[in-house]
Amino acid sequence: MDLALIPNGAQRCSLKRFLPWMLVWSLVVAWGLVSAFLCFYKGLNQTNMNHYFAFGLWIVFDLSLIALGAGTFFTGFLTHIMGKDELKAIMNPAVVIGFICYSAAIAVLVVDIGQPLRGWFIFWHANVHSMLTEVSFCITAYLGVLTIEYLALIFSNRKLNEIREFTIFGNNLQHMMAFFAAAGTFLSFFHQGSLGGMFGVLFARPFAFREGFLIWPWTFFLFILSSIAAGPSFTLLCVWITQRVTGKELVKRKVFDMLGKISGWLLGSYMILKILDTISWAYGVVPRAGLSFRDFYEGPYGIWLMIAEIGIFGIIPAIILISPRLRKKNGLLIIGALMNIIGIVLNRFAFTIQTLTIPVMPFDAFMSYFPTWQEWGIALSAVGYGILLFSLSYRYLPLFPQEAELNPVKVLGKAVTDSGLVQKR
Repeated sequence: MDLALIPNGAQRCSLKRFLPWMLVWSLVVAWGLVSAFLCFYKGLNQTNMNHYFAFGLWIVFDLSLIALGAGTFFTGFLTHIMGKDELKAIMNPAVVIGFICYSAAIAVLVVDIGQPLRGWFIFWHANVHSMLTEVSFCITAYLGVLTIEYLALIFSNRKLNEIREFTIFGNNLQHMMAFFAAAGTFLSFFHQGSLGGMFGVLFARPFAFREGFLIWPWTFFLFILSSIAAGPSFTLLCVWITQRVTGKELVKRKVFDMLGKISGWLLGSYMILKILDTISWAYGVVPRAGLSFRDFYEGPYGIWLMIAEIGIFGIIPAIILISPRLRKKNGLLIIGALMNIIGIVLNRFAFTIQTLTIPVMPFDAFMSYFPTWQEWGIALSAVGYGILLFSLSYRYLPLFPQEAELNPVKVLGKAVTDSGLVQKR
């Protein structure tokens, strides 16, 4: 029965190898479920969050997942709106990755709000003066868009495709992908920006506060640009890891090269603006707040964080991904993509945690925060959930349209693709 669900022309490992793989990541998810139960049953005293640290590890993961999930909407925008047909080979896995990132982010938020039974207050009693209200609406709506796109992929399953109603419904959804891509671009653009804008308007937190354009602080635009710079790198890395785990070539090398090139130029643009923003902040916001640059970098949150974010995991990967000579080397391409991802996570960490460590009152001390095992469990369970769902999607759904062409199945000594055409090896 399992073999009947596998896409035509594809080869998959046996269940004896697949089930232990799934069991490992299921245990990680189980750790998260136990942690979530303790937080629901006993309260957020299971965490190290307090009045100083209202945001903690969960929000770092949340903002990082949302940023890395931007590869979906940006890939969809380039494919369906801008007509970059080369990226169609990567669109299906991008949809799965986006669905994983956003559904995991919302699941983490359900625990983070403390009283999930009142989660509907966000929508029914909306605070129209809060950027987080717009973020909540857009993230929820975009998850709905991703669910529809993922459903279209699910209905292309080999067995489900035999059901006429599912086939018709799935085909109709496929014909509307350009509309969903446009809707996803609109929704993602605003909630990515508003997440950054939320920090930028915190005038009582000079580490995050920024000047801006009209009503939007510069962090609004920087968060958008950093997300679309890191998203394609994350998609590239996930597909490369899938190739390494399965031992197959799933997309052509030029697709990786295009994703790396897009990420590189966007990251390079972001780095220029990020450096200018940092200089403007250091010579503008900081002295007006009566502080010095060094006042923001003490204890475990030293200047090394800025050097790591901008210098090591910003400028270096931008150079690697922009340069055709460096990018064509597989090892450097993957290292550049990985460094880009680490850089965006460091950025979200700095805005989420470092913003709250710095005292705002004369009698306050420089604070520090370290998550409990429950916080780590819930955060890492998002990773386990993502690997589980992506593994199931790869096994049973036609994620990679080039797979059969790049990995022809041998029949009686001849290589045969899904179409039945004999190919020379």
